[in-house]
Amino acid sequence: MKHNSLVKKHIVRPTTGKVREALFNILRSKIENAVFLDLYAGTGTVGIDAIKKGASKVFFVEESKRCVKIINDLINKHHFAENTKVITRKAILFIEWAELNRLTFDIIFLDPPYHTDEIMDALSAIGRSNILRHDGIVVAEHFSKKQLPYKFNNLLNIKDYHYGDTVLSLYEISSG
Repeated sequence: MKHNSLVKKHIVRPTTGKVREALFNILRSKIENAVFLDLYAGTGTVGIDAIKKGASKVFFVEESKRCVKIINDLINKHHFAENTKVITRKAILFIEWAELNRLTFDIIFLDPPYHTDEIMDALSAIGRSNILRHDGIVVAEHFSKKQLPYKFNNLLNIKDYHYGDTVLSLYEISSG
């Protein structure tokens, strides 16, 4: 199944070009040489953009085998294999696995399905874990009608950016 048919069947809802551009403008000072985690990677466009913008390593986490194939095809097309790792796993299980294996990330981007509670579960799991580096940032893309809490365990919301029906909520580790 091709990328476009996955989108048309609403299996994935790709981050729009406008929101991706805004995301990387927000991350401009942090992306160079960053270890980037693309949770709910979908077709991988955000993670691919992260490498193009200077991330040193990108982890793509996606449970759909069809999407993983698209991600791997993109990685091969752009010759990014040595800078990437693709994991076929549910996001929450990956967070637990990453913590057990002492993986840490400078930037965690998550864009779960809008009309589920997965964003709450994933942010709670990240907030309970030690996978975000001390000076790292979490960016959660979500539907504008979904209000996210200010705090998830040790994660605090520092800013929200609104783009039509889409919001990018930024979280960092509480310093207190």
